[in-house]
Amino acid sequence: MITNTELEYKGDIYPSKIISYTKETDSVFFYTDNDVILKVTVLRDSMIRFRYTTKGYFSPDFSYAIDTNQSHGFNEFAFTESAEYYEIKTSKVLLKIRKSDVHKTIYDLDGNVLLDEEIGFHWEESYHWGGNIVKMSLVSKEGESYYGMGDKPTHFNLKGKRVENWATDQYAFHKDQEPLYKVVPFYIGLHQKTAYGIFFDNTFRTFFDFAQERRGITSFWAEGGEMNYYFIYGPKMDEVVTTYTHLTGKPELPPLWTLGYHQCKWSYYPESKVREVTSKFRELQIPCDAIYLDIDYMEGFRCFTWNKEYFPDPKKMVSELAEEGFKTVVIIDPGIKIDKSYSVYNEAIENDYFCKRADGPYMKGKVWPGECNFPDYTNPAVREWWAGLFKELIGEIGVKGVWNDMNEPAVMEVPGKTFPMDVRHNYDGHPCSHRKAHNIYGTQMARATYEGVKRFVYPKRPFIITRSAYSGAQRYTSSWTGDNVATWEHLWIANIQMQRMSISGMGFTGSDIGGFAEQPSGELYARWIQLGVFHPFCRTHSSGDHGDQEPWSFDEEVVHITRKFVSLRYQLLPYLYTMFWNYINDAVPMLKPLVYFDQEDPQTHYRTDEFIFGEQILVCPILEANSQGRRMYIPTGNWFNYWTDEVVSGKREVWVATDYDQIPLFVKEGAIIPKYPVQQYVGEKEITEVTLEVYFKLGKERSFLYEDAQDGYDYNKGRYSLLSFTLSGKENQLVIQQFKEGKFETTYSKFRVNLHGLPFKVKNIYVDNERRDLDKIEFDGQSLVIEKEFTEIHIIGE
Repeated sequence: MITNTELEYKGDIYPSKIISYTKETDSVFFYTDNDVILKVTVLRDSMIRFRYTTKGYFSPDFSYAIDTNQSHGFNEFAFTESAEYYEIKTSKVLLKIRKSDVHKTIYDLDGNVLLDEEIGFHWEESYHWGGNIVKMSLVSKEGESYYGMGDKPTHFNLKGKRVENWATDQYAFHKDQEPLYKVVPFYIGLHQKTAYGIFFDNTFRTFFDFAQERRGITSFWAEGGEMNYYFIYGPKMDEVVTTYTHLTGKPELPPLWTLGYHQCKWSYYPESKVREVTSKFRELQIPCDAIYLDIDYMEGFRCFTWNKEYFPDPKKMVSELAEEGFKTVVIIDPGIKIDKSYSVYNEAIENDYFCKRADGPYMKGKVWPGECNFPDYTNPAVREWWAGLFKELIGEIGVKGVWNDMNEPAVMEVPGKTFPMDVRHNYDGHPCSHRKAHNIYGTQMARATYEGVKRFVYPKRPFIITRSAYSGAQRYTSSWTGDNVATWEHLWIANIQMQRMSISGMGFTGSDIGGFAEQPSGELYARWIQLGVFHPFCRTHSSGDHGDQEPWSFDEEVVHITRKFVSLRYQLLPYLYTMFWNYINDAVPMLKPLVYFDQEDPQTHYRTDEFIFGEQILVCPILEANSQGRRMYIPTGNWFNYWTDEVVSGKREVWVATDYDQIPLFVKEGAIIPKYPVQQYVGEKEITEVTLEVYFKLGKERSFLYEDAQDGYDYNKGRYSLLSFTLSGKENQLVIQQFKEGKFETTYSKFRVNLHGLPFKVKNIYVDNERRDLDKIEFDGQSLVIEKEFTEIHIIGE
């Protein structure tokens, strides 16, 4: 008889004392007498990586999140030893590691504590799965705030919250629900006007507790893998966000049409319905650039096929839609129907491309086509095969974009709504179970899709949108926030999610305008449109089960409001395109929460509604029914009411009255906002004149305008136009200076300069030191037409 078989439960285990170390060029390895190794790597003066192992050696170092094309470097790396501590000093921070227990504290160079461990690193053996449950606990200082973490549908400041990272199909999710579709294990801490960031690069199921369980303690842990995290020092929040975004990567510039308005529904079919919808947009003069086809365009929901009853000649339809300015975007899901007469299925079986269970058979699950197998997108050979499948869809039929859905991965009729945990993955040559691969499955599908669309749409730029994503997915794809609901609460959630995604590195994101599930009132839809046009990705999408949700499904007033605000977005396309230029080059988030804009002001730390669109437009949505205005917080500076030109001073809360066809919009004083004429779609008109909305300021302000061919890759060869405008205002004069960079020549020859808030009557205008006769130029006292090549405009008052 066998006795005493119960395993000893060890509970939490901790590193013991450090017994030795080794130093390399940018790293120090610390070894404890219980086989823990801590590797500290200085990537930048402001960024340090901490990597632990509990088994006496490290597994191969591999991450899908990190952009390997980014270079790092530091100015100082000083390593010293005292009786009780090891110290690593850069030009920005000082790290102290206690010899007795590997306790770490990070200071700025003035001796202020930036990050202090409570228990620090500890772990628990996972007897059920094998490996460790790895944990980190830190001191949460009094008054400290937390931001980031991707698409969490909760208050923008995460203090007092616990969140979970496990990509999950959450149909009709609600406020504070965990988890959702995306996994971004990155947060920003802010304390006493100093910001830092933590990126926990671990793809297992992870949790973050921001002083919820224990006051004064913030912790994060994972159900497997390594304790592997990056510390990023600011001290400004913008420095933390841009450093993180550089680390995980930036996208290439999207084609301009993708920044227009998109229309989608589950589902538009047959072809006559698609044409009815697109024709109505043109009839009503509501600009629109893209029409989406959901799963019903396929033959029995088989990916890369067409239902010939609904769409008898897809190439002809796509071509004719393109002539009307509509780009066609189609959905592609990961589930491949088990069907021996289906070529995609047969190719995958022949090459052994599907995911397998631990004991050998292919993973089988039910999704829209019925029983399916699922490609292992973590296998490079599978990604290459998948990319090639887009040849007909993109290269021959002419589809312009692909929409990846159900890629959490979502599976119907099983507990947990996803793959069983024993499913095996290649993981780019680092074989693992689904416990490790689950959170990056959607990203690797989007990556394979991106590679395919890019291959066959070339020399144009690709467009991909995904529902599920892990940190770094922004290198390949845009995203949306999944199956939301037509409620006022979800309008509030969408506003917060966009701000959170923007500072989490995934800027090209939007919500389903109007709500996917259920049916919005006309007022709710109108208010959502008014917010959605100020999100980087702008698309109405809905479930056909709940009625129609095209703008004309409501009353004439909603049609008017939709036309007005979508037209405003099209006017602001050059401003929006310039935002993207800053994002892809300098990792600057396109939407800036007020705390990001001014972390020095404690009143911004808990604001959820207001945000900065780009650099100079303040947006505050209407989030309640029957509103005739709202109170909102105006941040530091002076701001022009967009509708009235009234100037409001900041750092205070004010009442802003609004009509049904308005929301509170303000423009930063000194801003120069570029506008195009309204187009029904990008490329409809040749731009012959660009408007510059100039907002007076006593002092200086810089503004920018980026332009290129609106698609293609010539911008990488210097064929772009980047104009920088410097505005200098005095009591009786205004000077606008222009400097151009790049070789691209725009189609327009003149600017229309609209002057807002001039404190004087114009007496003289000089252009490049040449006086212009006010009676002989196009000038009405507020608006001036001028050739685009000017270097300086000097406006003098009486």
